[in-house]
Amino acid sequence: MTAPFPKYSSNEGVIEAARAALGDLLLDASEHVSEIRLDVRRDGLVEAMRVLRDTLAYQQLMEIAGVDYPERTERFEVVYCLLSLTKNHRIRVHVATDEVAPVPSVTGLWPVAGWLEREVFDMYGVLFDGNTDLRRILTDYGFRGHPQRKDFPLSGFVELRYSEAHKRVVYEPVRLAQDFRTFDFMSPWEGAEYILPGDEKAPQAPGAPTPLKADEVKR
Repeated sequence: MTAPFPKYSSNEGVIEAARAALGDLLLDASEHVSEIRLDVRRDGLVEAMRVLRDTLAYQQLMEIAGVDYPERTERFEVVYCLLSLTKNHRIRVHVATDEVAPVPSVTGLWPVAGWLEREVFDMYGVLFDGNTDLRRILTDYGFRGHPQRKDFPLSGFVELRYSEAHKRVVYEPVRLAQDFRTFDFMSPWEGAEYILPGDEKAPQAPGAPTPLKADEVKR
C-alpha cells in the first residue's frame, strides 16, 4: 500500500547544520509538526539565503508568503519556502519587518522572487529593497490599501463598475445594499432562543411532540 503523502527526508541534524552554517545570521531555529523554521536577521537575509542555497543545497525557492501580526512592533513576517531537490527536504525561512523597513530582495539569487515579492508587497505593503519592478500584481491599478492586512475592512474602500453614462469603468466609494449579517451557527434542530425578524407576525403553530423516553412508553 502506498503512502497517502510524499515521503520527505528526516529532519534529524537539519537544525544543527543550519546553526553551524549560518552562525550569527540565525536568530532562532525550531521544529513544529515536522517542519523546520529558521528565523534570520533582516539585514543578513541575502547572505543567509545564499548559504542555504550553495552550502546546504536548498536549490529552489518555492514560495514567498506574508503574515500579519498587528499587535507586534514588527507586525509582518515574510516567509520563504525552500526545497532541496538533492536531499528531498523542505525548510521555511522567516524574516520580521514593519510598514517602513524594507526587506532585502533575493531576486539576485532567484529571479522568480521578483513576482513573489510583488505579491507580498501588494497584499501586505511590505517593501523589498533591490526589487526593480515593485508594482501591484494582483489588485487593480487604483486599488487602495493592502487586503491581507488584519485591519483592512472587509468591504474595502472603493468599488468599480462600468458606467453607461461615462462609457468606461469608474471608481466609487463602497455602498452596501444591506448590513453585514451575523450568523450564530446554531443547529436547526435545537430551535432558536429568540424570534427572528418577521416571525412575530406569523401564527405560532404547535411543534411536533417530543418523543417519549424508553421508560415512559406505556406497555
